Amino acid sequence: MGTYLEGILVALKGVPMTLAVAIIAVAIGFCVGLLLALMKLSKKKILRAISNVYVEIIRGTPLLVQALIFAYGLPQVFGFHYPRYVFGISGLIIPAIIVCGFNSAAYMAEVIRGGIQAVPKGQREAALALGMSRIQVMKLVVIPQAFKIVVPSLGNEVITMIKETSVLSYVGVVEILRQAALWNASTFETFPAYVGAAIVYLCLTIPLSRLVKLIEVKLAGGVK
Repeated sequence: MGTYLEGILVALKGVPMTLAVAIIAVAIGFCVGLLLALMKLSKKKILRAISNVYVEIIRGTPLLVQALIFAYGLPQVFGFHYPRYVFGISGLIIPAIIVCGFNSAAYMAEVIRGGIQAVPKGQREAALALGMSRIQVMKLVVIPQAFKIVVPSLGNEVITMIKETSVLSYVGVVEILRQAALWNASTFETFPAYVGAAIVYLCLTIPLSRLVKLIEVKLAGGVK
């Protein structure tokens, strides 16, 4: 039992990195995803095409492959290097956040697009009839309501991203799984190491799942 507890304690050391990457990535994903969603809803074919191609490429390739391309492929092709350390941690945190953010954006684009389209068309028409411009309608009427609709999906995306950051262990980011892998390499306690990592992930995702459910119920104005 002591070995398993040690495995959990070791995995816990990676929690700050995991949460930092996940939260920043989802924030980036929401901003870029909003832009992509608006491009998808644009009347201009070129904007719709760019957004569709981006979403198809990102959603059609594994996050691990994308991480390897950003961490090792791009520096080799363009002849640059990420800083060795950033605020005392590995510089590989930079491509990790970028790739997770851009990956999240592809999924958030569809979520936000659905939220925008869920806003009743009559409200847009009423706002236009009151003299608002289309930009004002989108900014003041549509997006605030769409945001309320997609809040539960935002929470689910945070949960998903927490789990998906595990692939970053393959590019040297010392998050939960990487901590477990390093401990396993030095002690050969394979099962306790990865069970400890699994327990830590569960300790993060289960409470967040419950929180998202509560928020969803509150926004719905009912009890489930």
